[in-house]
Amino acid sequence: QVRLVESGGGLVQAGGSLRLSCATTGIIFRIVAMAWYRQAPGNQRELVAAITTGGSTNYVDSVKGRFTISRDNAKNTVFLQMNSLKPEDTAVYYCHADPGALDVNVYWGQGTQVTVSS
Repeated sequence: QVRLVESGGGLVQAGGSLRLSCATTGIIFRIVAMAWYRQAPGNQRELVAAITTGGSTNYVDSVKGRFTISRDNAKNTVFLQMNSLKPEDTAVYYCHADPGALDVNVYWGQGTQVTVSS
């Protein structure tokens, strides 16, 4: 059974930092592309950052230079380091796993709330 469990969300003042973690079980983590999405109230879910099995990364323009996605294959965990947080970063953040050709399914975590106060 595949499980993605996020942690690290919370309330922080603008300019502060948070580090999200997503621990995975039930997948061969090192060969799965991982990503973080977010969804603010009234908005569609958007891709924030992604990391390939080889470690290549990409980011939505609004977080470039502030957020960093990384992965620890030994711990089956993906991280999102968020610095210089802004109120517009407030959202529920979701971990996403895409096994690609290995599995027709993609997998989501339950989400973790990030709230940035001004």
